Amino acid sequence: MTTLHTRTTADPYYQDVPDYMTEVYDWAYVNPRKARLLDRKLVVRTLLFGNDQRLMRAYLDEIRPGDKVWQVAHVYGDLVQRAAERVGEAGRFTLTDVTPIQVELAEGKLAGDARAKVVRADAARYHLEQKQDLVCSFFLLHEVPENMKSAIVDNMLAQVAPGGRAMFVDYHRPRPWQPIGWLLKWVNRALEPFAEALWNQEIAAYGKASDRFDWSKRTVFGGVYQIVTARRRD
Repeated sequence: MTTLHTRTTADPYYQDVPDYMTEVYDWAYVNPRKARLLDRKLVVRTLLFGNDQRLMRAYLDEIRPGDKVWQVAHVYGDLVQRAAERVGEAGRFTLTDVTPIQVELAEGKLAGDARAKVVRADAARYHLEQKQDLVCSFFLLHEVPENMKSAIVDNMLAQVAPGGRAMFVDYHRPRPWQPIGWLLKWVNRALEPFAEALWNQEIAAYGKASDRFDWSKRTVFGGVYQIVTARRRD
């Protein structure tokens, strides 16, 4: 069974990385050589069946000039730069990730941007000095075990300022007629064992404080993806 303990190793790229990451996602997010190869816009477009820009725009359109934004994990491609630019001169963009190579890649993309800060941190435990106008998980929840999903959603909601938003862009149960669903079911069983849980449970159900938010959801690409927004009441 996958555990959540962290392992200590002489290799700095693996030091204190959660076991579920090294056991399941070493090929994608932990191994530095493979991560550098995968950090391409074309890779993101291929993995998302050409829906990358549509899904990214949903997130970017939520960012207003002057916003304080926390993105809870690095994303391959140019999304982090685009998000940092959206906050404007008066805004602040914070990016966290739990793996050293993802932090390194993000730091390279955001180097010299005074609005942006990159922190190595666990999304389930990181606390910001100020509440945020927008907190976003862009395809993170499907990569973590069930108890981690709950912890991450709880922590994200806790960091949202009154009137602010939490946003979740991730996988969803495909419509019965969507042939991609059968492919994803095979991929999930082979490579992403934590993903199919999002087919069966609403993201709002993972949060203990969900009733303090107004939730909305829309799906795209025949139900393959969901865009969920939680707006905290004033």
